[in-house]
Amino acid sequence: MNTKEQINQQLNQLNEEQLNQVADFIAFLKFRENSIKPNLDTEKLAQLYQEFAEEDRQLAEEGINEYADLLTQEDRL
Repeated sequence: MNTKEQINQQLNQLNEEQLNQVADFIAFLKFRENSIKPNLDTEKLAQLYQEFAEEDRQLAEEGINEYADLLTQEDRL
C-alpha cells in the first residue's frame, strides 16, 4: 500500500473537526511551498528582459559616464 492509500484510509477514520485540521495543514503546506519557491514565468521574464534591454543599456552608459565625470572631479581636488 502506498502513502496516498494509507492517508486516504486514515482520513476515512477522522471526525469532521480532525478533517478541518487536516485541510488547514494542507493549505499551510501549499502556502509554504509557494512562498519558498515562487512560480516564475521564464517566458514573461525573457520578454521583459528584451523589452527593457535597450533602456537598461542606455542607463548603464549614462551611469558610467556620470561616474567617470565624478572621478575626474575627484582627481582635481
